[in-house]
Amino acid sequence: MSAGSAIAERARALRTAGAAFVHARVVIAEKPTSAKPGDEALVLADGTIEGFVGGACAESTVRAQALTLLDSGQSLVLRITPEPELARVGTLTVHNPCLSGGTLEIFLEPVLPAPLIVVIGDSPIARAVRQLAVPLGWSSPELPAGQLGAAAAVVVATHGRDEEDALLAALHADVPYVGLVASRKRGDAVLAALDVCGSSKSRVHTPAGLDIGARTPEEVALSILAEIVTARPRPSARPATEAPPEVSAATAGTATDPVCGMTVAAIESTLHLDHNGDRWWFCGTGCLRAFAAEPAAYGLRR
Repeated sequence: MSAGSAIAERARALRTAGAAFVHARVVIAEKPTSAKPGDEALVLADGTIEGFVGGACAESTVRAQALTLLDSGQSLVLRITPEPELARVGTLTVHNPCLSGGTLEIFLEPVLPAPLIVVIGDSPIARAVRQLAVPLGWSSPELPAGQLGAAAAVVVATHGRDEEDALLAALHADVPYVGLVASRKRGDAVLAALDVCGSSKSRVHTPAGLDIGARTPEEVALSILAEIVTARPRPSARPATEAPPEVSAATAGTATDPVCGMTVAAIESTLHLDHNGDRWWFCGTGCLRAFAAEPAAYGLRR
């Protein structure tokens, strides 16, 4: 199997598994470079690179920018040069002085799994939500209560059947959006009976959906999905072609690895990751992968 076929097969497997990754393809390779046009790699969410798009210096830049794209969801033409260059429209130019002398342009395309919406119930509204969610780019599988943590939204539309258990399962799984299809009066009664704290009860949207004067099941489904889209967090990363954040004057030249606390050189060739508008620097791939997997665990250490 050729390298290109192996990458394509691996990408299909990752899509099937619902894993997020970035597909990187070399577009331009100016000599001397170890990569050539058409070389490909996949950058996984933990920072692992499968395939080849350049040597160690180029790879560190590709990894850092690819992980940023998993946050923003934007595609990017990445230009890596050994000498500083003026910015180009539609391209992010990165100066990496440890390159062997050539310039690379690499197209980075994030591939993100469809967000999951779990609809509990078989009412006309429940069926309408499932049907409308798919063309909007959502996946609507049937998941056991113990697996709701993978869902971006849970809509309970059982009309009085096992509502409390379903809501508790979604709240305990910390699902970002939890909605209950019910009248305001009945919804308040259901919430009052839930054995959770007031802050958890306040997370339940009931009546589920925006007030758009919906009457039919399809209109109610539209209002629910509109509320989910409105409540869903937007990508937090900076635009991909925007200049990267600068290291503050107080720490110019050095930075602290947020995972291990080591002082590292804050230069383009050092492993780094742009997240939530800040640039983080790392001593090695182990710390970068740990941070990429759970940034919130290290967000207060700089």
